[in-house]
Amino acid sequence: MFKGSNVALITPFKDNSLDEEAYISLIHHHLKNGTSGLVPAGTTGESPTLSHEEHERVIELCVKEAKGKVQIIAGTGSNSTSEAISLTKFAEKAGVDGALVVTPYYNKPTQEGLFQHYKAINDNCGIPIIIYNIPSRSVVDMNVDTMARLFELKNIVGVKDATGVLDRVNQQKEKMGNDFIQLTGNDDNAFEFNKRGGVGSISVTANIAPKLCSEFQKLSVSKMESDLKEAEKLDKLLQPIHNSLFIESNPSPVKYAASLLKLCLDDVRLPLVKITEPTKKVVKSAMVNAGLIKQ
Repeated sequence: MFKGSNVALITPFKDNSLDEEAYISLIHHHLKNGTSGLVPAGTTGESPTLSHEEHERVIELCVKEAKGKVQIIAGTGSNSTSEAISLTKFAEKAGVDGALVVTPYYNKPTQEGLFQHYKAINDNCGIPIIIYNIPSRSVVDMNVDTMARLFELKNIVGVKDATGVLDRVNQQKEKMGNDFIQLTGNDDNAFEFNKRGGVGSISVTANIAPKLCSEFQKLSVSKMESDLKEAEKLDKLLQPIHNSLFIESNPSPVKYAASLLKLCLDDVRLPLVKITEPTKKVVKSAMVNAGLIKQ
């Protein structure tokens, strides 16, 4: 159902307001460049600092502009269960294909708390839900057993795994089987992730390298040795970009990169700030080396 190169869409700002014109252009940029799916209002889209109205508008615009051409997985997570339910219900009504729900941050729920949080969302919606497990930002780590319990519910279909632990792919596949969708949230481990049973990514890098990321994903899930060799070449080409985009807090670096491509301004909302000059040099150099911009 959900596979390939799905972009964790940045949310363009201008004068601290949602830049709808740039956002719409960004969506069409992905439609033209082979991106498999769009993920609006996720954490890369700065969802924690979007107002409720903005969060809903970002989802609504994405559905309207994509017009069913690609899959849309809306970010609807929150550390408030009632808020996550409300956002997921809105996204379902707007016409998305699925919801990406991050593990609650700061609250630090137990495994039972995580289960009940997702069960409540599951019970109040009718669209596929992808668990977003990112311990580095949420503090909590959903274990494989909790994930297996959730997979028994009607709407829980898979995970965006940003643990960085590749053995999780094997463990989750062994526990839940091939029907459990595994997407990596770490661009830098995507090649090995897919070799172990993953079917794609929800990617930060795809914001600025949609063609390369799309081609890489297609080749990396192939069973042909020649395709895998080509995927490996693309992976090596992309690694410096992946690394450069996380020198400082995401999405500040990728927004700077997008500004170099004239896709949007590099504005972020506090408490995030624009990246420093040394980081700009690294990002720019990686983009030049990958052929995304000229020196």
